[in-house]
Amino acid sequence: MPDQTLCRVARRRFLNFVGAAFVLSVTPVSATDARPTLLAVRVWPADEYTRVTLELNADVRFSHFTLEAPDRLVVDIEGIEFNAVLKSLADKVATSDPYIKLLRAGQYKPGVVRLVMELKTRVKPQVFTLQPVGDYGHRLVLDVYPEIPLDPLLALLQEQRDNNYPPGEEIRLDDAPPEEKTSAPAKGNKTADNKTTDNAASPKPASTLKRLITITLDPGHGGEDPGAIGRGGNREKTITLAIARRLKARLERDPNVRVALTRDGDFFVPLGTRIQKARRVQSDLFVSIHADAWIKPEARGSSVFVLSEKGASSSAARWLAQKENDADLVGGVNINVKDPFLARTLLDLSQTVTKSDSLRLAKLVLGELGGVNRLHKEGVEQAGFAVLKAPDIPSILVETAFISNPEEERKLADEKYQNQLAEALTRGILRYLTQNPPTAKSPVA
Repeated sequence: MPDQTLCRVARRRFLNFVGAAFVLSVTPVSATDARPTLLAVRVWPADEYTRVTLELNADVRFSHFTLEAPDRLVVDIEGIEFNAVLKSLADKVATSDPYIKLLRAGQYKPGVVRLVMELKTRVKPQVFTLQPVGDYGHRLVLDVYPEIPLDPLLALLQEQRDNNYPPGEEIRLDDAPPEEKTSAPAKGNKTADNKTTDNAASPKPASTLKRLITITLDPGHGGEDPGAIGRGGNREKTITLAIARRLKARLERDPNVRVALTRDGDFFVPLGTRIQKARRVQSDLFVSIHADAWIKPEARGSSVFVLSEKGASSSAARWLAQKENDADLVGGVNINVKDPFLARTLLDLSQTVTKSDSLRLAKLVLGELGGVNRLHKEGVEQAGFAVLKAPDIPSILVETAFISNPEEERKLADEKYQNQLAEALTRGILRYLTQNPPTAKSPVA
């Protein structure tokens, strides 16, 4: 009997050992078989640069180099196998792409896929990885910049010449609207044709200036960063660009005003670069355009924000600013690139004059927005938006409406409503310029 008991114990111990050994042997094998797989490829062409994004289910190792005659960028990606997504690469590049002629890939050797980008001109590529964020997994990014970067000021001057804008001699804001009443921002009265009536005082005498006025409009998000997405599928990046283009056209009806866009296409622009662009064209004003989103679909109304140094004016404003500031994570910034000029621009807004001017502009714009949409709050709001941190340019951020509200999403996608928003923003901006003519800066052609 004791012998039988010992046998049973020995058998049970043996089975437990075999089971443990089986588990230990299986787990490493399954982990080894989980190879990185390419899930999607996206190409974002623009005059400033073209971005190619490869999305994967895991991080990968890579190396890259360039070749001449013809010019090519070669990227070797380790640990992945050639699949149908890579096979479709050639179809992703448009013939109008300013930098890429052809994109192809093949199995270079076991476990290594080689991607070859044939180029139309000499470029300065940046290749880097991004960790998962939002709806994106791991990303390998190929940014193709021209060897000689585009100069936003030269581009603006060229556009000025193409449109036959006047030179920078004395100019007058003759068509500027009346000075706003000193009362708090009002919602205004709508007439039958949706135009806003105003009983403000008579216009001030037209201001005489010594140079053109430059305004930078900043359509939020773009490219890899869609911004907020409404239930109807409308994307914030598309809405903001449409409104910015309409606003630009209206502002430039005044021959004294020229307008630069931080982006005029569907591509990603880092927050700091948006500030950099505004400063390089010596902007007098900076207006960032967005479409609100909130966790509850009932939220609605238009808002205007200025930068806060001491905290947000509400918890909702703080949440919104954090969401907008996370755009760099979603869009994808190469953190290995250090730009000393850009570093100098990312300062806290400390100059009293710039802060007060931003607030004046915000109040006038908010009052006009109240004529085409209800206001989310009656007053100007404040929060720590990174895009408002230009130390020497009056800057505001406009939340045109809540794209997360189904009714306001439909309005935002409507061309007529976009025109109404553009008209309201134009009136507010020109009112500000009438009441606060920009002082002389360094000469601008």
